[in-house]
Amino acid sequence: MWPTADETQVLLQNAGDGDADAVQALLERHRGSLRRLVQLRLDRRLIRRVDASDVVQDVMLEAHQRLPEYFKDGSMPFHLWIRHLARDRIIDMHRRHRAAAKRSVDKERPLQSQQFGDQSSIELAAQLRDPELTPAAATIRKELQERFLAALDEMDEDDRDILLMRHFEQLGNGEAAEALGISPAAAGMRHLRALKRLRTILGEPEPN
Repeated sequence: MWPTADETQVLLQNAGDGDADAVQALLERHRGSLRRLVQLRLDRRLIRRVDASDVVQDVMLEAHQRLPEYFKDGSMPFHLWIRHLARDRIIDMHRRHRAAAKRSVDKERPLQSQQFGDQSSIELAAQLRDPELTPAAATIRKELQERFLAALDEMDEDDRDILLMRHFEQLGNGEAAEALGISPAAAGMRHLRALKRLRTILGEPEPN
């Protein structure tokens, strides 16, 4: 989901040396990944009010303004840093929209099925689609994806977060650990526990 590190490092080096074109290229290189993250992470009820592209643009502007801070520290990989900015923005949006609206997001009733009627779920499922599947197999895959998304909605935030990181954002265990501020061993255990809870919700037996 995130751009490869080699070209990012070259752009970071040039951007740190004051190359404005490199700064622009660096941020644009991460725009698509940020959009997928926002679509994945925004509350499905909130996404009817908020355009993911607007959220991404806000994150890009903040990242541009705070790049000097990143260059001073730089201890975190760039994609995890900009991901952190996006996550903070999404959390703040959830808080503000729920607190400020007279009719809160939680009380709204969508016209479609709440579980899978929103664009983010459709695009998320599309990320997992195998173009070589037959129509019948594709239907089965879609049903399994919908079961999986529904199961995620039943999980607590920590479990859902680690599963989304590992299986949709495609972060490695070390990257997930760094993003969460915990040790790789703790991140690995959290991932295993979350998978076990997911299997329980889905009614699937534990692997031998």
